[in-house]
Amino acid sequence: MLEPRLGHPNIGLGLGLRTVHYQHILQHEPKVDWFEIISENYMDTEGRPRYVLEQIAERYPIVMHGVSMSIGSTDPLDFDYLQKLKRLAATVGALWISDHICWTGVASLNAHDLLPLPYNEATLKHTIDRVRIVQDVLERTLVLENPSSYVTFADSTMPESEFVNRLAAETDCGLLLDVNNVYVSSVNHDFDPVEYLESVPHKNVVQFHLAGHTNLGTHCIDTHDGHVIDPVWELYRLAHRLTGGVSTLLEWDAKIPEFPVVHAEVLKAKPFIGAETESAADVAETVTDSEQKPDEAATTTVPHPAAYVVAEAE
Repeated sequence: MLEPRLGHPNIGLGLGLRTVHYQHILQHEPKVDWFEIISENYMDTEGRPRYVLEQIAERYPIVMHGVSMSIGSTDPLDFDYLQKLKRLAATVGALWISDHICWTGVASLNAHDLLPLPYNEATLKHTIDRVRIVQDVLERTLVLENPSSYVTFADSTMPESEFVNRLAAETDCGLLLDVNNVYVSSVNHDFDPVEYLESVPHKNVVQFHLAGHTNLGTHCIDTHDGHVIDPVWELYRLAHRLTGGVSTLLEWDAKIPEFPVVHAEVLKAKPFIGAETESAADVAETVTDSEQKPDEAATTTVPHPAAYVVAEAE
């Protein structure tokens, strides 16, 4: 058995818990290793979502994934929000709490979007300070996800991979390596996704995300509304080899099909875990040959569909 990363074990192949699948999960208890929840969907309710979640938490490991921490914002940290996160994690026995390297609002307004940061020294120091405070409040390691993005700030002085490296080194936070986001951003910003995967601090990676996206010709959007494409699977194979393997989660958040379809998609990860990639160069060749590269990187802001607080009205 592999050693846990920052105290977090490899718990296998998981799925995002979505309301449309509640009944199927409760009735059939499918053989899923674990479920990831969107934290905000369960923090301020004592209704059916919490009732269902607590039943599922009795049967499966649970991980929490948030979209509103706004770790990079200039607004003060929301300590009430952090205490709610902490209480929910205790209630469901969450193995870890994650969010995104982004900001989601300013002046107390929530944009309900995962907005990119300028990657420079000032932003890095600001984010490091806030991650340390959050970890102290939560009394646990915070796990942060690399974002998908569509524009590059003129004020950025370092690549995203360097920013992520230094943030992890200074705070010892965990990393949620979203392989699809690496691919999407590599297309939009014309960087090498293999070099990105090789450069992140592998010892800090505790989880992977996989998802589908939409290629619009001039840019890709992280839509989470379809199957994982072959180049992303190949990058996942490389990420698995580089890290030694960590917990893997499939996201499907729009046009959600029946549960067996989503479950079958995450199970496609098995051969990529079992088969070693010969070299990073082989992966780079596969990704380049398989992708339909846009003619140019995106130059305008597009809606970011990943801030998906799922309606829990059932």
